[in-house]
Amino acid sequence: MTVAAGVLGGLGTFTFGYGNGAAYLSNDPQACTNCHVMQEQYDSWIKSGHAHVAACNDCHLPHDPVGKWATKADNGFFHSLAFTTNDFHEPIRIKDRNRRVTEQACLHCHSDLANVLLPTEHGGDIVSCMHCHQDVGHR
Repeated sequence: MTVAAGVLGGLGTFTFGYGNGAAYLSNDPQACTNCHVMQEQYDSWIKSGHAHVAACNDCHLPHDPVGKWATKADNGFFHSLAFTTNDFHEPIRIKDRNRRVTEQACLHCHSDLANVLLPTEHGGDIVSCMHCHQDVGHR
């Protein structure tokens, strides 16, 4: 048991170092380009209207500290797993959970403009920001 824990710990430490895992703890958009499948998204973000006001974390992570780090850990694990096992889609696609996080980020920054899209009753449907603005962050 101790040997297995040591091997897993050593493998995890090596993978974190080799994959430049510490870069993902920052707010540097170039960290996202460590994976080649993100280069197109990075390049299109640079040309977007949001490049001067928002980095990747601003749109793709919740704005509360617990949600931010939980989502970062969840995405980090599953992205690492997908790239290590070479089981990912190209072009990369957003998961439903991350789409909801991004929708909430839109509302966080644009609530004064988007409040007419909010449901009138608790639990009601919301109009998707990305339905009409799918190329805002990435062209």
